[in-house]
Amino acid sequence: MSASSGAPDLLVKASSLTKVFKRRRGLLDRASDDVHAVSGVSLEIVRGETLALVGESGSGKSTLGRMLLRLIEPSSGSIEFDGVDLLGLDSGSLRKMRRRMQIIFQDPYSSHNPTMTVRSIVREPLTIHRLGTRAERDERTTELLTLVGLKPELAGRYPHELSGGERQRVGIARAIALEPDFLVADEPVTALDVSVQAQILNLLLGLQEKLGLTYLFIAHDLRVVEHVSDRVAVMHRGKLVELQSRIDLFAHPKHEHTRELLASIP
Repeated sequence: MSASSGAPDLLVKASSLTKVFKRRRGLLDRASDDVHAVSGVSLEIVRGETLALVGESGSGKSTLGRMLLRLIEPSSGSIEFDGVDLLGLDSGSLRKMRRRMQIIFQDPYSSHNPTMTVRSIVREPLTIHRLGTRAERDERTTELLTLVGLKPELAGRYPHELSGGERQRVGIARAIALEPDFLVADEPVTALDVSVQAQILNLLLGLQEKLGLTYLFIAHDLRVVEHVSDRVAVMHRGKLVELQSRIDLFAHPKHEHTRELLASIP
């Protein structure tokens, strides 16, 4: 919270974000069947919070998360990151801004280059942004592996030699290597066993407290977000249909689709 005005300290502000994927059509196919993945979504993310973004597969939540990082360009709308117009940045300025916002991908089995060692994967962002000497980057890599609960001796191994949970920890280490402010966690535990899911969720909560991170946590399972989120936003068919505090949403869901998602929890 801002000390002067008591207003929320916004880190991310999206206004009327829309993404339409154009579909290639043949000469005789005149139907307009472009895909409206996200339609007019506006939301704000407060510094230090976890905003969960939930919805069924195909609801547009992952597209929205990637648009907030400019990994996907919006068809229309605006995005502010820490007061800066993200869509107005040139490539050089955007490259610098990317140090402050990163993504954790869903599938730890396919999100790593199988020909790279764990050390190379975690060190790569430091190399790309030319941070420190080779020795300093290696030292930082060891620190990051320890921070996410991996033994430094795993640094020489390849992704296929690790368990799913270990691979996801490598992905998290890579995501926090540049000391970002904002992380989009795109279904980070969906591909993991239930017992491992809890470990990764606890890791993310611990890193948030230790590093002061802000999360957009994307999921389709409300059971997952119940224990990690401060607020929950619900998407349905590309639109934001509900946004409440976690406590209020679970106690008093307003939208029919939210009630359906809650009813589907075993």
